[in-house]
Amino acid sequence: MTESTTTRADGRTVDQLRPVTIERGWSAHAEGSALISFGGTKVLCTASFTGGVPRWLTGKGKGWVTSEYAMLPRATNSRNDRESVRGKIGGRTHEISRLIGRALRAVVDTKALGENTIVIDCDVLQADGGTRTAAITGAYVALADAIEWGRAKGLVGKNAKVLIDSVAAVSVGIIDGEPMLDLAYVEDVRAETDMNLVVTGRGLFVEVQGTAEGAPFDKRELDALLELGVAGCADLREAQTAALAG
Repeated sequence: MTESTTTRADGRTVDQLRPVTIERGWSAHAEGSALISFGGTKVLCTASFTGGVPRWLTGKGKGWVTSEYAMLPRATNSRNDRESVRGKIGGRTHEISRLIGRALRAVVDTKALGENTIVIDCDVLQADGGTRTAAITGAYVALADAIEWGRAKGLVGKNAKVLIDSVAAVSVGIIDGEPMLDLAYVEDVRAETDMNLVVTGRGLFVEVQGTAEGAPFDKRELDALLELGVAGCADLREAQTAALAG
């Protein structure tokens, strides 16, 4: 990709992540947890480890990993009613919950997990673009700790390799014809192309969600976005590793 000297509103270059922090073990009660920040976006990820699996998996010798995603009422500029109060979970919430679950299961050996279930709750405390990508990145850290909790309790085999890889996610997009990494909200709303990438530590794609919001994009632009996203996820992998080593 051609190097660009474009400077964004927050002073970043086009290939630069927002400041990323991962506060591991934020919750005193969950088996695994992480408070992750992508700039102004903050997501609390908690992992709950329970014995047993859904009925349709019982007796198959496999575990299950799933996720639920939600936004707090004042995560955004104006208050939104809780979906539980409205009595209906929105389509966006369902979509992101399923995405997080798929991303995590892509790096889990469910046989090694045994007949146990880990539920990841991702609650957006503050939204400034990229909430789903921050959720996936933080959820991996919470998941890793929940697995180790299960191992310490004798619920997971002592030498079982449950995690076969890491996984992280980041947004990319094209703004004023320029591919950019990790879009803040002010960028996301005016992007001509908006894309979310979920990438394993080995650089394999779990999911690519890309849409032309304005003009269609060509293969050259797609390649530039993929290159930015893979590099960004590699940096996020380093942040995850550092958090888990702490």
